[in-house]
Amino acid sequence: MTQDFAILKRIYNTFDPFRPLPAGDPAYVDCSEVRGDGDILVEVGREILLSDRMTSQLYAGHRGAGKSTELLRLQKYLNDNGCFVVYFAADEEDIDPEDAQYTDILLACTRHLLRALKDNASPDSLLNWLKDRWQDLKDLALTEVALDSLSIESQISQFAKITANLKTEPSQRQKIREKVNPHTITLIEALNQFIKDAKNNLPEGYSQLVLIADNLDRIVPIPQEDGRSNHEQIFLDRSEQLQALDCHLIYTVPISLLYSQRAADLTNIYGNTQVLPMIMVQTPENEKYERGINKVTELLQKRLSLIDSNRSIVDIFEERQALEAICLMSGGHVRNLLLLTKEAMKYTNALPIPTRAIQRSISELRNTYRNTVFVNEWEALAKVHHDKEIENDQLYRGLLFNRCILEYRYFDQEGESQVWYDIHPLIKGIKQFQAVFNELYPSSSN
Repeated sequence: MTQDFAILKRIYNTFDPFRPLPAGDPAYVDCSEVRGDGDILVEVGREILLSDRMTSQLYAGHRGAGKSTELLRLQKYLNDNGCFVVYFAADEEDIDPEDAQYTDILLACTRHLLRALKDNASPDSLLNWLKDRWQDLKDLALTEVALDSLSIESQISQFAKITANLKTEPSQRQKIREKVNPHTITLIEALNQFIKDAKNNLPEGYSQLVLIADNLDRIVPIPQEDGRSNHEQIFLDRSEQLQALDCHLIYTVPISLLYSQRAADLTNIYGNTQVLPMIMVQTPENEKYERGINKVTELLQKRLSLIDSNRSIVDIFEERQALEAICLMSGGHVRNLLLLTKEAMKYTNALPIPTRAIQRSISELRNTYRNTVFVNEWEALAKVHHDKEIENDQLYRGLLFNRCILEYRYFDQEGESQVWYDIHPLIKGIKQFQAVFNELYPSSSN
């Protein structure tokens, strides 16, 4: 392996778009100034620290925007301020985003609280709940063993095995739900007994308990027979149960749900939902926004500096315009920014990255968006690009969920917060979009 290829390999892995940054990571860049000045530590964290009651909050944003990184920052901030935080990414072990229901989330929360706090509290309430239903549930744990014959650790393991099967055994999923659904209220009661004991025995220096359930925003929207979606069933119809756990709660939520006809209900139940918008690399007038471009360039530079602190990000591209093209074509979406850069390296044998490799990377990701859009959606996308607004409609919510429409925020000269929308920049180069846009708005330049 040549030295050039070895360096390229190290940079390639540093630009991993699927790894959230842990708190304090040297690659982290504060982008709040080009994201509407939102700060999760203030808007979510201080709500917990200041409140005398248990809080339940939602956190939203496009998938891949950097929510997990922000939540890991929040976890450290709360830990440093006397909160014992249990964080888990729900889609890694617990739920299938393509098929998730409220019961899955409750069991996931139970599993992770039990795992994190079993040394600080008696698990008896939860194990007694399990024993009462063991005859019904043991087949779902794929075992014939009697629960009473097992040690405490083994009983906890059996509970975890049932919840894990929700994701790993699709054929068992509905059976588990049918057995657990009638008993969710008693499960919450048992879990709250466990939580109460845990809060009375938290490690020294901690006075509050916080649960963060991440990646619930990845649950795919599925229309129901009554015209509503599974998102509404989980976060609204089951809100009382989601809020019933006796600790501070933070759930990520699909951004599309914030634009449903139940948006007001969502606010009434959970309060204002903090949204992590895109980094603004372009203005509503379709002009380059230099502050935003500089910020995403800094994101790339920070990661490169982990490999070579003396190398400028500009130098790894054959042409400076190629770097700017990646910044603009990402739409300020962090995962797309890293993915475009990383994919271009596949077509590179040595630095600098050829402009042709950048163009190929952009073209391939554009094809992904072309395949995402249905025929009846091009007109809606054209309207969003022209008006910078969205309609409260299922079609637009689907485009938000799929990241074909992106949300941006900024403060105007009067100090008012402004929210605006645009299509993903990659879509602008798709012929079908251009044809529809030019037909609807012949006097506008795309």
